[in-house]
Amino acid sequence: MSTPPLKVPFEQRLHRAQAALRAGQALSAERALRALAAEFPGELRALWLLGVALLDQDRAAESIAVLERALGGDGELAEARVDLARAYRRAGRTTEARAELRRVLERAPHQHRAWLAYGDLLVDLAQYEDARVAFERARLTDPERERIDAAAAALVKDERRVSEELLREILRRDASHVGALCGLAALSLAADMPRDAERLLRHALRQSEHLPLAYRGLAPALMALGRLPEAEAATRYLARIEPQSPQTWVTTAGVAMRLMRQAEAVEAYERALALRPQEVGLQMSIGHLQKTLGRRAASEASYKAALALDPGRAEGYWSLADLKNYTFSDGEIAAMQRLIGSDPRGPSNEAQLNFALGKAFEQRQRFAEAFAHYARGAELRRREAPFDIGQFERRGARIRRFFDAEFFARRRGGGAASPAPIFIVGLPRSGSTLIEQILASHSAVEATMELPNVLNVVAEFDDRLPARNGYPETVGAASAADLAALGHRYLAQTAPLLRLGRRHFTDKLPNNFSHVGLIHAMLPHATVIDVRRHPMDACFSTFKQYFAEGQTFSYDLEDLGRYYRCYLALMDHWDAVLPGKVLQVRYEELVRSPEAAIRRLLAHCRLDFEPGCLAFHETQRPVRTASAEQVRQPIYTSAVGHWRHFERELEPLKRALGDCLERFSGPIERPFD
Repeated sequence: MSTPPLKVPFEQRLHRAQAALRAGQALSAERALRALAAEFPGELRALWLLGVALLDQDRAAESIAVLERALGGDGELAEARVDLARAYRRAGRTTEARAELRRVLERAPHQHRAWLAYGDLLVDLAQYEDARVAFERARLTDPERERIDAAAAALVKDERRVSEELLREILRRDASHVGALCGLAALSLAADMPRDAERLLRHALRQSEHLPLAYRGLAPALMALGRLPEAEAATRYLARIEPQSPQTWVTTAGVAMRLMRQAEAVEAYERALALRPQEVGLQMSIGHLQKTLGRRAASEASYKAALALDPGRAEGYWSLADLKNYTFSDGEIAAMQRLIGSDPRGPSNEAQLNFALGKAFEQRQRFAEAFAHYARGAELRRREAPFDIGQFERRGARIRRFFDAEFFARRRGGGAASPAPIFIVGLPRSGSTLIEQILASHSAVEATMELPNVLNVVAEFDDRLPARNGYPETVGAASAADLAALGHRYLAQTAPLLRLGRRHFTDKLPNNFSHVGLIHAMLPHATVIDVRRHPMDACFSTFKQYFAEGQTFSYDLEDLGRYYRCYLALMDHWDAVLPGKVLQVRYEELVRSPEAAIRRLLAHCRLDFEPGCLAFHETQRPVRTASAEQVRQPIYTSAVGHWRHFERELEPLKRALGDCLERFSGPIERPFD
């Protein structure tokens, strides 16, 4: 054993090495621990941690040898015995691993890490129910359980700073604590930082390879990153080990939706609902999916079933309103009015009530009352999700400066050569879903959805600067090979969505209008369609729409006008530096002369005309946007000029749009009916 004068420096050095190990720095920990083991040969803790450092580098045989030496000197070193079991398991010596873990748990049944290791081993042996019990025992025996539970409760209440501080306090003591790592990953997901979430979860899985808690977060993180096959694999694992957990089926449904398998998603949500029949959110999710699938009556029934479970849940009322052709009864309007201001659930619930009431009064042509409710709903949403229009304008200007004609001249001939993608861009509620439905009715085009893949690439370029605001300038450091690789990655990530074997597919994320330059650099042969609607109709239609997430610019009339001007400036820029790249389709032209507009659209996409594109409303496919019901009807013109019913109230929007309105004057903008 070490002599007293050397004890303090040894402890300090051992603590630093252990901290490096817990932080995932196995190689540097190994170097420090080898030096300690050589200098203090009687100190078995140095040997034990050296064995762990080797195991963390997948050097199982070396790890076993070192850990067996450590336990030969002190057979009661329980932590080392757990790590020896982990090393045996990694080497495929499951019988010995099980014996070691049983020995530990017989003597110390509250040994948290032993239960984690035992759960991993039981999964290897396909004993999933026993593994589930072991992982639950690990949760119950976690010495940090009280703080983990408090952090989870704070996250549920959206007290994110409280939750983060509790979790970081745990990680300051133990940087490899799996519960705290998973909790911090959940916070990263809530903050739309899936790369950070994946990094944290991978670190947790190095401590417990099959931990279900980690997989619950890993599936949505991978989904957000566009890595759908990996996300699906994570949900398959959860279905094996936790089939009685509603969260398993909620996660499965989320991945199935992204894979365009909405019918499977309905089944998954129904399994979750069977396990938790009073869960209103599950009933709502089933209703949303049924709407997507065109099951109008079933969707309405699900929303009403949710309201029967919880009459105060405004999401049910707004979802009925968002069916577009649902007519509220006098009783339903009265019920919503009673809830306004009296329900304690907060601004989001009240906002949805106001948007639903706005729709109800607009149907009854009580336009002033309708607008008052829309304006109140927008005000509540603006408080919850403020938008910095100035920052957006500055970002747009930076994009226009960076992606100039010289940028594209230098990169001519680069990128991935595939002509398969058809990007549909514009503003929300401008007709992009209608264009997608028309294209999906062609035998050579498969429709997908609003894909996040391009925005994920933008986020990666943003993250290259500490302030996370590196785009677009950081694109300048990307070589031709880098941009081609990004194009090929986009194609690989979208491939799992394409099951019909068609030559082309759509990506209908309207916000991609900002990133046409990046799209062209990655995929120079991709097609881009800009769907443009009269700004007064487009902006007002957006203003009166409750968006569950995103589109936060839409809740202020002045912001909407300025946003539309930014959109026009960017589209004008792409026309100047990439002439002929983008086809502008005017919504008003499309609904007044559909065949001529559709022929022009198909020609731009290098597609032959097919009569089925005129009968787009007969095409059966999932539609995930607010226009799902509308694109299942023949073309109609009643939406053109509808904003004039609210002309006085929309004066701030008209002022913000300014002279850009002159671009939309003319015979095509006939007065509303």
